[in-house]
Amino acid sequence: MANSVYQVNKGINRSIEFKGLKAQYIWYLGGGVVGLLIVFAIMYIIGLPTLVCIGVILGLGTLLVMKIYRMSNQYGEYGLMKTLARKQVPKALRSRSRRAFLKR
Repeated sequence: MANSVYQVNKGINRSIEFKGLKAQYIWYLGGGVVGLLIVFAIMYIIGLPTLVCIGVILGLGTLLVMKIYRMSNQYGEYGLMKTLARKQVPKALRSRSRRAFLKR
């Protein structure tokens, strides 16, 4: 039994993680990088100097990475979705008629 041919995959049913980023934050970072690429192209086409474009994109990219990692560490895998869902729940329900409580 010790010389088994099959390897056990111990990562089954675990969320994906890449360099500390968990689950959906990988996609957020990828979308942000694509957005920065588009902003760079627009700035370059407008005619701004290349060094200015690179400086702005590096600054925005640094802020993006810091924000995404902070959200990943703060909320975790499902915490951001739970926080956004909690904001959708009303604080109180008001009924202006008694119709829902009366039997027919």
